[in-house]
Amino acid sequence: MDTLQKLKEDIAETIRHYNAKGWSPATSTNYSFKNDLTADCIYVSRSGVDKSQFHASDFITVNHKGEPIGASVGQKPSAETLIHCTLYELFPETQVILHSHSVYPVVLSSKRSNSVEFSGYEVQKGFDGETTHDSTVSIPIFDNTQDMIDFSETLRNEAEKIKQHSFIMRKHGTYAWGKNLFEAKRHLETLEYLCQCELASLNQQ
Repeated sequence: MDTLQKLKEDIAETIRHYNAKGWSPATSTNYSFKNDLTADCIYVSRSGVDKSQFHASDFITVNHKGEPIGASVGQKPSAETLIHCTLYELFPETQVILHSHSVYPVVLSSKRSNSVEFSGYEVQKGFDGETTHDSTVSIPIFDNTQDMIDFSETLRNEAEKIKQHSFIMRKHGTYAWGKNLFEAKRHLETLEYLCQCELASLNQQ
């Protein structure tokens, strides 16, 4: 199996795994990756696919404007493809972007204004560059919108607030990314765990 096909298979397996965890209800969520051998395009999940049945063949190719190219012309990419394009532009080391509609960050985002802070949790070290639990990490929350051009501008304007390779869309879900699939998974799963802990703590007050 060549490197590109292996990456497609590995990410498709991750998508099915996250669906089994309840992170992609209905046909929600979207995913993408770039490949060094095909730097002129982005592979993004096709729209409307049941993520429990997602396979390597369900990735389509788009250019850096989010427009289907090559054999994918005429197919429909995720409605949020422009978010992926913008993240690759803002954070050039990014190779994989993952998305989740998990309950915990969605609910927590309804209880916070512009960000959520985590302090003292050992798992904070799951974010690249964090070496101790004895610190505070801040994850920005951006208001949800159906206007992807507008949201992409928000990302550009607020990029300096995105320090942990992730953000939350209010009452929508989380985006996380990394230099490879392993790192992207680590960032997403770190944020998911921290949101679960913080929400459980709030419910005990």
